[in-house]
Amino acid sequence: MTQTRPKPSSPCTKLCLLDAATGLCEGCGRTRDEIALWGSLSEMQRRAVMATLEARLRAAFPARVPSPAAS
Repeated sequence: MTQTRPKPSSPCTKLCLLDAATGLCEGCGRTRDEIALWGSLSEMQRRAVMATLEARLRAAFPARVPSPAAS
C-alpha cells in the first residue's frame, strides 16, 4: 500500500499577473520570490505567508478587494 502525499497548500487563483508598482501577483498577493520558492517552503511557512495575503491584496488594491466587514 502506497501512501500519497497531500498536495501542498497554495493560494494560487490562476490569475497570474505581477503588478509592476507593488510587485505582487494580482491574483494571490504573493511576491515573485515567494512564488518561485513556494515548492521549497514547508507547510508551516506556506501557511504563514497565506495568512498575510488578504491584507496585502486589500492594501495594494483597495478598490478590487472587499473588506471583511462588507462580506
